Amino acid sequence: MLRTPVCPVLGVEVPIVQGPLGGPWQQSMRLAAAVSDAGALGSVPTTLRTPAQVRDDVRRLRDLTDRPFAVNMTRRPFDPEVFDAVLAEAPAVFSFALGEPGDLVARVHDAGAVFLQQVTTVEQAVRAAEAGVDVISSQGTESGGFSGDVSTMALVPQVVDAVRPLPVLASGGIADGRGIAAALALGAQGVNIGTRFLASAECGVSDDWKAALVSAASQDAVKVAFAEHILPPPTEGGYRTVPRSLRTPFVEEGNARPGMAAEQAETLRTQVMTSMRDGTAHELIPLTGQSAGLVRDITPAAELVHRLISEAEATLRALGDLLSAKNGADRPINDSHHSNHATNAD
Repeated sequence: MLRTPVCPVLGVEVPIVQGPLGGPWQQSMRLAAAVSDAGALGSVPTTLRTPAQVRDDVRRLRDLTDRPFAVNMTRRPFDPEVFDAVLAEAPAVFSFALGEPGDLVARVHDAGAVFLQQVTTVEQAVRAAEAGVDVISSQGTESGGFSGDVSTMALVPQVVDAVRPLPVLASGGIADGRGIAAALALGAQGVNIGTRFLASAECGVSDDWKAALVSAASQDAVKVAFAEHILPPPTEGGYRTVPRSLRTPFVEEGNARPGMAAEQAETLRTQVMTSMRDGTAHELIPLTGQSAGLVRDITPAAELVHRLISEAEATLRALGDLLSAKNGADRPINDSHHSNHATNAD
C-alpha cells in the first residue's frame, strides 16, 4: 500500500485527501465516510452553512465512520460562529482555504486538530508555514472552484522547496494514479482531489452535473471571470481567486458580457444562491476542474480510492522498471564478453 510521511500526520493509510465539495447543497456525508473508510481523508464542507447544520453534518458523519476526517472552512466568507462550532466538534483535521490562517492555527492546535492550509502561491505557502500550519495543499489553477493562476506542475515544486520539511499535498488536475505519481515526483507527499470525487456514486450533487462532468473535455472547464459580481466576496484576509466551472449558457454569457453582470449583480447573485439551495447549481455554475477530461465514469468512492492507489503504484513500478532498464543499458554491452575473454586468456 502506498504510504508517505504525511499519512501518520493526517491519520490516514493512503495519501489522498478528498477536497470538500459543497456550499448550501449537500455533497453527502456518505461520500466523506466512504473515502475515510477506504483509508483516505474525507472532508466536510461548511461554506454557506449554519453552525447548527455543520454540527449535524459532523455528527452524521461520525455515525457513518470512526475514521479521521477533515472539516473545511474558507474566507469566502468566514463565519466565526461556524468556526466555534467546528472546534466544538473536534475533528481530527481542520482544513482552511482562500485566505490567511492567522490566529486560527493556535486555536485549532489547542483543540487537538491538525491544520491543513490550501495555498495558490509560494508567498502564501511561506506565510502559512510561518503561522505554524501542519500540512500545506498547493493548489494549481487547473482546480475546480476558486483557484489561482499558476499551474500545479509549476507551483508544487516551488512550494515544496519553500516550506521544506513541511509536508505538501498537490492539488489541481489530478484524477488518476498517474497524477498521484507525478505529484510525488514533484516532491509532494500526497494529493488533494476534488473534481474526481464529484463523479462518485456517493456525491450528493445532481446526476446531470455528474453526467456533464463525465462527458466534458478539459477545455470545457473555464474560469468564471465575472464571479466577483455574483458570489460572496472574501472576508478580511481572503485571497482574490477566480472559480473554475463547466461551460453553461449562464457562464458563457457572463464571461462575454462582464459589464452586464456588474449591472445585474444583485439579481444574478439571488439566482445563483437559489440554484445552490434547490439543487440546480449545475445549470448555472457547476464548479469543476480541468481534470474533468480524465473522468470517464461514476464510481463508488471506496473503489475510486483503491483504483487511484493501484494506478499510482503501477505507475511508480513502471518508472522504476524504466530506470532499471536504463541503468542496464548504460553498462557496456560487452562486459560479460570481456570477463569470458579474460578467463580464456588465463
